[in-house]
Amino acid sequence: MCGRFYIDGPAEQEIKRIARRTSLPGSMLSAGTRRDVHPTEKAAILSYEGEEIAAVSMRWGFPPRGAGQLLINARAETAMERPAFSESVLRRRCIIPAAGFYEWDRDKNKAEFYLPDEPCIFMAGMYNLFNGEDRFVILTTEANESMRPVHDRMPLILREDEITDWLREDDRTQDFLRIVPPQLMREQSYEQMSLFDMDDMG
Repeated sequence: MCGRFYIDGPAEQEIKRIARRTSLPGSMLSAGTRRDVHPTEKAAILSYEGEEIAAVSMRWGFPPRGAGQLLINARAETAMERPAFSESVLRRRCIIPAAGFYEWDRDKNKAEFYLPDEPCIFMAGMYNLFNGEDRFVILTTEANESMRPVHDRMPLILREDEITDWLREDDRTQDFLRIVPPQLMREQSYEQMSLFDMDDMG
């Protein structure tokens, strides 16, 4: 799953480079410093508008139905079947750029995940309109080897060269939902760890 991610200066530069146009408010930019994004807060999102990729501001989380909880993630394996997500994943897909994200293990220890040698990760998501406001959720999938020691779920992460097709090619949605995310770096307890480090630990 993904319950918090962060953005920083290099990741913002990637957003500006990829987006053909932007409508992000100045208050959303980190001014070169790291900024954590929590559920219900607004974040910079890439969507496909008018035949081009645009950077827009959206709020994180679909409102709860009745007495339910805020929906911040959706399982990639079942998104096309669930009424709350099926139309959005087929017609309103987006990318959530981030420098990295956080997860907590069973002992409540915090871990930070990011791509080695890359300033930005591109998490697949979808959005919908609620009370006149576009809101997004992050798609998650089964954890790969780099994530599994901490959690059994992780964001569905795409490569940069997959962004355009994810945003606009409706007939390829099912294929993208089955993608295995790349291996990530993990920092926990002030120690940088990789998949190889974890293998050495047995």
